[in-house]
Order: sequence, then C-alpha cells, then structure tokens
Amino acid sequence: MVPRTCIVLLFLLCSFSSLATAFLNLTLPGQHPNPEEVVQEVHRQSLADCAIGFGQYALGGKGGEYYIVTDSSDDDAVNPRPGTLRYAVIQTEPLWIVFPGNMLIKLSQELIFNSYKTLDGRGANVHIVGGGCITLQFISNVIIHNVHVHHCYPSGDANVRSSPTHYGYRTKSDGDGISIFGSKDLWIDHCSLSHCKDGLIDAVMGSTGITISNNYFSHHNEVMLLGHSDDYLPDSGMQVTIAFNHFGEELVQRMPRCRRGYIHVVNNDFTQWEMYAIGGSGNPTINSQGNRYTAPSNPNAKEVTKRVETAEGKWKDWNWRSEGDILVNGAFFVASGKGVEFNYEKAYSVEPKSAVLIDQLIMHAGALGVGGRDNNLGKWSSGSNGDGNGLGSGPDYTDDMSGSSSRNIPLPLSSTSILFSILISLSC
Repeated sequence: MVPRTCIVLLFLLCSFSSLATAFLNLTLPGQHPNPEEVVQEVHRQSLADCAIGFGQYALGGKGGEYYIVTDSSDDDAVNPRPGTLRYAVIQTEPLWIVFPGNMLIKLSQELIFNSYKTLDGRGANVHIVGGGCITLQFISNVIIHNVHVHHCYPSGDANVRSSPTHYGYRTKSDGDGISIFGSKDLWIDHCSLSHCKDGLIDAVMGSTGITISNNYFSHHNEVMLLGHSDDYLPDSGMQVTIAFNHFGEELVQRMPRCRRGYIHVVNNDFTQWEMYAIGGSGNPTINSQGNRYTAPSNPNAKEVTKRVETAEGKWKDWNWRSEGDILVNGAFFVASGKGVEFNYEKAYSVEPKSAVLIDQLIMHAGALGVGGRDNNLGKWSSGSNGDGNGLGSGPDYTDDMSGSSSRNIPLPLSSTSILFSILISLSC
C-alpha cells in the first residue's frame, strides 16, 4: 500500500506542477480548458468593422486565419518558435492573433509586426513588457486591442526578424511602448499603457490614418509624440484621432505633443498633468472637442496647451481650437488661428459627444476583462523620469494577475508532470 504521505505528495505535485511550468514559461493561471474554442467564442473578426476616426480603415487580420499564442517565451528574436507571439506577427499573411489564457510576454527585443495583423487580447489578461516592445515600421492595417503594454526599455544592437524571409541588425531602440514609423491604417484600442522608458505611443516619419481610442494612460512622463520633427515635411499630411481615452494618474506632458499634421482630440478625460496636456511645434492643426481637462493644483501649470520652443509671433496663426471642452480647477486652453471651420476639415474624424458625458464615455477605458485596466505587476525599478527602464532585482512579477474569475480554472497537466508524479509515487 502506498504510504499516506506519498499520496499527499502525489496530489500536491499533480495540483501544482502545471502551475509551476506555466510560471516558468511566464504564462499565467487561467488557461482555457479547450484553446481551440477560443476562436469560436465570439465573432471576433467583426471587431475590424468597429474602428472609428482616421484609423477606421484598419483591417487588421480580418479574413485571415486565427493564430493561438500557446508559448509566452521570447528567447530567440531571429528564429522564433511556432506558437510564440513573435512567430505570429512576422508572418506575411493576415492573422487574427488570440490568447487561450492569461499571459505575460517578456520581450527580448523589439516585436516587429508585419502588415494585416490583429492582436486581440479579449478574454485574457495579456501583458507585454521588456525590451523594445511593439514596433510598427513601414507597414499597414494593424489592430492592437485589449492588451497591457508597460515597463518597456531600450533594446537592440542585435539581429531581429521582421518577416519569414528577412532579419537584420537593429540599433538601439528608444524603449517606446508602441513605436509607429512610416505606417498607416492603424487602430490602438482598449489598451493600458504605462511605465516605459521613452514614449507610450510615438508615431513619426509620415505615419497617418491612426486612431488611438479607449485607452488608459498612466505613470509616465512623455506620453505621446506625433511627428518626427518640425522640418520633416511628410508629417504635414499626418492624421490622428485621439478619442475616448483616459489620461490618468502621474502623467507629466505630451498628451500628445504634435509636430505638423492634423490631430483630432475628442471626448478624452485628462486627469491632471504636471507640465501641460497638449503641446506642439511646426504648425500642427489641433481640433479639441468635448474633452474634460482637469488642471493640477500647481498654479503655474494650469494651461492645457504649450507651443514648444516657438515665439508667439509664429504660433498665433496656428489652427488650435477648443470647442465644447470642460475646463476644471482653473484649466485654460489658449486657442490660436482664425477659427474658421474650413481650417479644421482635415482634423475632424468623429462626431464629438457632449463633454458632460465624459464619465460614461471613458468608464471602460483601458484593457477590459480579467485583471482590470491597471498595470499592477509588482516590483519594478524606475528610470530618471519615473519610468521603468528595466526589471527590479527581486522577483519580476509578484502580484496575482490571474483575476478572480479565472483563479479556479486548472491548467492541464503535461505528460512530463504526470510521468514525474507516477515515478514519485512508485518510489515511496
């Protein structure tokens, strides 16, 4: 007869071995009992028909196959394994990428996307952290939906694959959460972004046709940069919609900071800032409609706007307007230009709702579902801006990220775990 202690040991090992395996692989508790059913739970690809604003033509992976991320590792940026997220995003064909359970993906290098991809984190608590983070370079038609992106730091000086047939040497990246470079038809929706080394979202070098909506931004200095430089003429045609976002706690500036282009800032909630909310240079057109701007207590930081390193004699003719905005706690918006409706036609992309409805409009901003919208993942080191530039020396992730709704869903036992358990029981 097997001793009682061995039975207890066998039970405990069977109960926790899969959890330990998942933890070592950075895959969190909450695995779907039948991963193949993930793609059938909802009509997922109808999401591509819901985009608004200048990014409304982003198809993502619509019409393509579903790809289920089953491996959260990222230890080879040149030859990624099938099942990993990196393997999916470099493919040439349209793909709708989904996750069968909660997952923490710690990147080794920039995650370079190919065109026609949807990153769909609905139904899971998906966190992307680490080196470089997401890069959209000279591509089109990408949807990023319902994921957490945070604690991204510079990477590079290494080879990274960008397609099945090409990899190349990458210089040092900035450490943006999402870096957009010369790309178009993009939709970033219902994501939570925080604690990156450089920007949370940067769009430069002629990028256009972009919608950034329903996101939750927090704990960062330079939040969003739109436009490469004042002298880079291709950015003059840039069109970006920033709608229904919540700019939350501990943000400093650049919500966004615009260089050239046409920017529609509509129905967002700006919950204080340390320096300013909306800034720009190079004569961008900024159309602010139906937002709520809550100024900080600092009497010297009440102004919503900032013309960066530009004399008033130059910016007084720039087209910046505030229409239907609510200004709280002494906030004030300095408008400029002639205010003629014609001047804002290229900076109008979605009909604004009344700012009185802001609480309802941004109620669900950020990643939805298990885990909530906050990026609470434990111990992190901070950079000079208060932004994470790496992982702490202690345990990387100490908080329970599974969410209460998924804690009781067991992970399937691997064959190795079962065999090991049998060997233990026989040896008792």
